[in-house]
Amino acid sequence: QVQLVESGGGLVQPGGSLRLSCAASGIIFSSKAMGWYRQAPGNQRELVARISSGGYTNYVDSAKGRFTISRDNAKNTVYLQMNSLKSEDTAVYYCNAGGNLWVRGDYWGQGTQVTVSS
Repeated sequence: QVQLVESGGGLVQPGGSLRLSCAASGIIFSSKAMGWYRQAPGNQRELVARISSGGYTNYVDSAKGRFTISRDNAKNTVYLQMNSLKSEDTAVYYCNAGGNLWVRGDYWGQGTQVTVSS
């Protein structure tokens, strides 16, 4: 079965950085679009960034210039490098597999908590 396992979340001060990882199994990773989403308490889950199988990327406006999504097909892993973190980035971050550059897929990870606070 499909498994997406996120890691790399934690507590960081404003202005700091974190790198999230999502290791995938049970899918032909290199052929799948992948994405990161986040959900803060009381809010709907929202797109952060997506990457196509060919490496094209799509970011929510608030992430542009601060976050970078990338993938390593040899390791079946997608990353989200987050720099210049703000308190409003605090959320549970979820990995998503499938779909395309603009549309989410059907598979989700369990999520990893990111807390930005001094």
